[in-house]
Amino acid sequence: MTARVEVAGVRPPTLHLYAQPSGATDVGRHRPLVEALPRDVDRLTRINHALVVHEHIAPAYGVVLTDEDYGTAHHRSVERVLDFVAARDGRPFDQPRAATSRVAGNCWHFVMLLVATLRVQGTPARARCGFAGYFSEGRFEDHWVCEYWHPDERRWVLVDAQVDAMQRSMFEIDFDHLDVPRDRFLVAGEAWARCRAGTADPGAFGLSITGRFGEWYVAANLMRDAAALQRLEMLPDDTWGAMPGPGDTVGGELAALLDGLGTLTLAPDTRLTELEQLWADERLRVPKTQPGGS
Repeated sequence: MTARVEVAGVRPPTLHLYAQPSGATDVGRHRPLVEALPRDVDRLTRINHALVVHEHIAPAYGVVLTDEDYGTAHHRSVERVLDFVAARDGRPFDQPRAATSRVAGNCWHFVMLLVATLRVQGTPARARCGFAGYFSEGRFEDHWVCEYWHPDERRWVLVDAQVDAMQRSMFEIDFDHLDVPRDRFLVAGEAWARCRAGTADPGAFGLSITGRFGEWYVAANLMRDAAALQRLEMLPDDTWGAMPGPGDTVGGELAALLDGLGTLTLAPDTRLTELEQLWADERLRVPKTQPGGS
């Protein structure tokens, strides 16, 4: 085990940063409705489950998505996603909705809705990119979760915002998805460290639905997680800079650069300034003109 988290009980100096909206998590015109939502993580995840249906699991909910429906999953703005929600059903967001009334998204959208709402409520929260070891036997699947600061327990808590009662049964999840153990979901920096140390097989990390796995995938998610820690929440399929693609070998200077990046992402609250400084490297930083999507 090489997992590293901030020491429980110590109030991180970054909490104010993660309580502020980012470009992607700004709810914009929907703020009054979001402010009216309950201040309970469990209830908030349940509300979001009634707003979004996962694009790859939709049939399990009796939903057949059209090509137009799939387009929602490519929007990088919570405000825009909520526009689609309101267009389908103009009632307050906490009102029950049939599965056929939900908008298409993926794990990223469930996480971003929760992060956005918590930030509106003043609760520090951030999106974490990595790999879940509870969807496929023997594999760690590409996934995003929410990490929020629990004020009473004074620690960061991982929440799988996508998992509902049906998915708990479907994937035989045997732990509290509102407090995901850090050996069941590996943030990308942890996955990278294990692969580099030879304690994990890079071939186990990727996405089954695409059939793509490998060290390159871990490296790519490491860059996505590092961006999210700086409140630059990129879509799961965004690529930029020196991010490797399918089958690319990660070695030499790039591997060394990612080693340093991974170490910093495992202690983001005490080493955020170092992370920001390293992010200035043109091989890492997100370009001002971002990939497609709105």
